[in-house]
Amino acid sequence: MYHSILSKAIAGERLTPRDAAVLAEQASLLELGWAANQVRIRLHPQRTVTFVIDRNINYTNVCVTGCRFCAFFCPPGHPEGYVLTREEIFQKIRETLAQGGTQILMQGGLHPDLGLDWFEKLFRAIKQEFPIILHSLSPVEIHYLSQRENLPSSEVIRRLAAAGLDSIAGGGAEILVDRVRQYISPRKVSAGDWLAIMAEAHRQGLRSSATMMFGHAETWEERIAHLEAIRQVQDRTGGFTAFIPWSFQPGNTALGGIAASSQEYLRTMALSRLFLDNIQNLQASWVTQGTKIAQIALAFGANDLGSTMLEENVVRAAGATYHTTMDEMIGAIRDAGYTPVQRDNLYRTIRIFS
Repeated sequence: MYHSILSKAIAGERLTPRDAAVLAEQASLLELGWAANQVRIRLHPQRTVTFVIDRNINYTNVCVTGCRFCAFFCPPGHPEGYVLTREEIFQKIRETLAQGGTQILMQGGLHPDLGLDWFEKLFRAIKQEFPIILHSLSPVEIHYLSQRENLPSSEVIRRLAAAGLDSIAGGGAEILVDRVRQYISPRKVSAGDWLAIMAEAHRQGLRSSATMMFGHAETWEERIAHLEAIRQVQDRTGGFTAFIPWSFQPGNTALGGIAASSQEYLRTMALSRLFLDNIQNLQASWVTQGTKIAQIALAFGANDLGSTMLEENVVRAAGATYHTTMDEMIGAIRDAGYTPVQRDNLYRTIRIFS
């Protein structure tokens, strides 16, 4: 039965959630990978793999949500809590530009003292000072600011965009099923609100990525429900530039557990490529899997290696210590048999490394 489902996906026919469940239960890893690679070739016939040079600036580690999967946050008043000064942020941007960076991914905890005005002033100052793309914040921060300021999320998005926000990061999705969210992050934005904020941002002309953090408290059916929710929003808006599945890192977290295996990561990547027929780009997560598995993921549906990530603190706090440079990323793409292409936040080509 599942062979006909794989054939449907390869031919470009839409899979149902039941189809995806059958594949998750019955298809082998290599069968899923082969089919996902055929879809990838259909969507991206050129043998290229994209990447972006950026930096993840975590402007604060103070957060009121206390998510059980997070090893990065500090509660308000904690002696190790911090908020970066404007000059500290500016210096990080200068260093990024000096290394050929084109965008800043700025995310942080939900700090009770940082309101919408703080972000507006910061974004305007950054745009006045630097030629940099702000691919920043997430529905989590936007929802929190909406509640804090007693404003509709549409107004928060409008004001952030007017201040210089170029596109929205897909963080905070975890698993878009409220049963799971109530267990791992009960004080965080709901699945419905996360999706609604993304749809509204797309309506206002902002593009965004979408993510899935898997391998903790969810079932395969809930992973598929997450993919279906993302696909439905994309049907309506077309605003997601990429999908990024990454595996939960349990080190130093209250949730704990065992990290998903590389095999499970590759199965999830392949199934995502087969199911998400309306999202062009899938990003491999070398940050959680390492460069070698990320190279293999390029044969399991991925066509993008994400960011060189000149700085990353959240996943590192949970024990993942992988790192790479631009030269190493270019070499990894070439070694996997592809041409490296530097891109921007909207997947437009900046430079081809022939």
